[in-house]
Amino acid sequence: MPTPPSNGPSESAQAAPAAPGGGLVGLLQHWGFSLAGWRNNRRGEWWLLAQLLLLAALLLPARPPTVALPLVWPLALRLIGAALVLLALASAVQSLLRLGSSLSPLPEPMDGAALVREGPYARCRHPLYQAILIGALGMTLLLGSLLHLALLLALAAVLGGKARREERALMERHPAYASYRSTTAAIVPRLPWLDWR
Repeated sequence: MPTPPSNGPSESAQAAPAAPGGGLVGLLQHWGFSLAGWRNNRRGEWWLLAQLLLLAALLLPARPPTVALPLVWPLALRLIGAALVLLALASAVQSLLRLGSSLSPLPEPMDGAALVREGPYARCRHPLYQAILIGALGMTLLLGSLLHLALLLALAAVLGGKARREERALMERHPAYASYRSTTAAIVPRLPWLDWR
């Protein structure tokens, strides 16, 4: 989760969460997953579930198939789509690496997570969500699919809601977050629902 940092030494010196142990089960526990959470959405588990289902749906074939449409989907749009998918993957990797041990797939920040404001987090507060939307746009252009356009819009709705849920907790935990939020775009600059300051 994007947990942006202040420039002051007191916050950058915070202890990072302890490294997970015990394989996948240990990692899930480290992130805060629990059976109770899946039942009551305590840490925003339902937002994550919606996000994962929509991401998986991006792997579906084009609907309607482009061959069924009365037009030829331009090669230029397919190439732009493929380039956007590659750009999204590179941006996602950069965002994940920058978070390091503060990374959590849940919208509830982990206790003691360091603030991160540099790298991709200097251009927007949720660059991983931005990368997901760029990738979904790329898939839409690559396949020329109305289904994928609908999935892109659904992802924008879910990620906007998930980011807002995350930011409520970030505002409580990090006093410097309010100033960061006021000067940095949320997900996509100046786009309604995806940028609030």
